[in-house]
Amino acid sequence: MSGSRAIDHLVLAVTDLATARARLGSLGFTVAPDARHPFGTENACIFLKDGTYLEPLAIGSDEDSLASAEAGNVFTARDRAFRFRHGQEGLEAVVFQTDDALADDEAYRQAGFSAGRMLDFSRPFRTPDGAESVASFRLAFAADLRSPDFFAFTCQRINTLAADRAALVAHENGVTGLAGITLCEPHPQDFADFLEAASRGGRPEQAGESLQMWAGGASLSVVTHAEFETRFGRKYCGHARGLRGRAVSFHVASLAATATLLRRNGVVHETIGTRLIVPEASGQGVLYTFEEKA
Repeated sequence: MSGSRAIDHLVLAVTDLATARARLGSLGFTVAPDARHPFGTENACIFLKDGTYLEPLAIGSDEDSLASAEAGNVFTARDRAFRFRHGQEGLEAVVFQTDDALADDEAYRQAGFSAGRMLDFSRPFRTPDGAESVASFRLAFAADLRSPDFFAFTCQRINTLAADRAALVAHENGVTGLAGITLCEPHPQDFADFLEAASRGGRPEQAGESLQMWAGGASLSVVTHAEFETRFGRKYCGHARGLRGRAVSFHVASLAATATLLRRNGVVHETIGTRLIVPEASGQGVLYTFEEKA
């Protein structure tokens, strides 16, 4: 399978940060302090040892979010459209690492997959010990008009947060990194060109009816609804066309230890093959799986 840019993070719509913090804490994750964007959204991230992270995203100010979307902010416009169509929970976007978002934006335009104008912004960041700094980002957006419920972007960190993450990457559930992301679509091959362009170089390979590619240390798969049910033991009821984010998989140090924690915290889960499956729940975004790294 061809390689692409490594995944930087995943954007997961959640109902609100309090619900997300409670749910993710019950799954054994260490959740970073709340952070507010200057355009109405807010997050409480989960940082992983492999350098990736989850961004549970909520609307902190509906007025500011709406105003920024109307002014052309792609990030808030796509977030609001997703929530309008699918409610307050779901995997909205996969984000790839970059050192040059300007070049990515031009490449997206040349390929016909630009989602709109770039976004530069800064926000305060607070560590668990109370220290504060300012994080700055530059984003370039990619989307396929045939797929209104999923998009991608590259994220250039103008100043790094690596030192701030040190206290946040240890998780009681033993998660060490991102194993993969699963998207659903009735005809996966139709989106190979988009994924190649969005990831800036990774060409997905076909495996049966599915597509799969590597993005750093994580896999990105597009599967049919039938294949989703086979892999995760849960029937996918949607039949609409377009990519939909359906599952996030994590590497853990010990599957037995993770299962013990989930049982202790009363989290509903099941074992399918070598995976622990945790169904969708409010504050979680999508289905989660845990597996030991081979």
